Amino acid sequence: MPILARMLPAPLTMEVRRGAIAQLGSLLADSRVATSGRVAVAVGTNQGDRIAKVIAPSLGEAQVLRVPDGSVDAAISLGADLRKGAYEAVVGIGGGKTIDATKYAASLAGIPMVAVATNLAHDGICSPVASLTHEGGKGSFGVPMPLAIMVDLDFVHDAPQSLVRAGVGDVISNLSAIEDWQLGNAERGEPIDGVAVSMARTAAEAVVGRTDSIESDPFLTVLAEALILSGMSMVIAGSSRPSSGGDHEILHAVDQLFPGTSNHGELAGIGAAFCFFLREDAARLTQVTGCLRQHRLPVTHADIGLTTEQFVEAVKLAPATRPGRYTILEHLRLSEAEIRERVEAYVHAVGR
Repeated sequence: MPILARMLPAPLTMEVRRGAIAQLGSLLADSRVATSGRVAVAVGTNQGDRIAKVIAPSLGEAQVLRVPDGSVDAAISLGADLRKGAYEAVVGIGGGKTIDATKYAASLAGIPMVAVATNLAHDGICSPVASLTHEGGKGSFGVPMPLAIMVDLDFVHDAPQSLVRAGVGDVISNLSAIEDWQLGNAERGEPIDGVAVSMARTAAEAVVGRTDSIESDPFLTVLAEALILSGMSMVIAGSSRPSSGGDHEILHAVDQLFPGTSNHGELAGIGAAFCFFLREDAARLTQVTGCLRQHRLPVTHADIGLTTEQFVEAVKLAPATRPGRYTILEHLRLSEAEIRERVEAYVHAVGR
């Protein structure tokens, strides 16, 4: 009797530990990554020199290329360098901006990419999306999933704590995104990928109930694994649906209207909490806001310096940031006055 199953995409290897970057050479010796060893290494500006020094003993003459920022222009320039150099693979080492620019550059050059994360700000480590800035603001671009993934906890410990904590906000927002996907299924018959949902939910649940935080290696290991699993859920779904709902619509609206207000993970956490308030899900709201506070993440718009009027404007714009996506925001179709009423009620409910 034939066994029917689908093949699930996954990285060739996944390593989360201290000292991972120093052992990068042994990963690249794998013939599935590069047969001749002609590999480029892309690093950001902040820790580029330190990274280049650490990897030198294991990578020898590997070409180190600098990524000035997380813009489309930087990614295109890097892609051109990769094509000219006839590299077999590229390793992106750094935070989200460097990894996203390298993912996009690798797709332009038609070569595989290895992601080596030095902080845990969001689930872009493994996602099939590159979030890059351009003249019109910030956009999301489809890219292949990294071929292999490493997270070096030594570098994560040295990263700005606010960026590491932000990863918590991004991964727990999966809980809100999943509710929105199920709402789309109930109201519009939108198909749901149960495997993708299971992975995204497992990632969030692994983090939301923990009592330790980013000072702990065990917590950072679970957070890294959760962010990677969240990214893989998007690969399986073929879209960002399992990890992006009304919470991320609000995030993108804030980015568009008030750029530089806060980082991705912090905004995702606020958006998720507000969406659970809109759903009148008191249990999840308490759990999510409790997790945000435990990890010293913002809970309301005031915590990130936005006025009530500004946040109302962002919530009003939010559905337009993802046309065609059905979430609690599209479902309720609140007027501006109703949004303001809900925002004020949310602040009263969660307090500080």
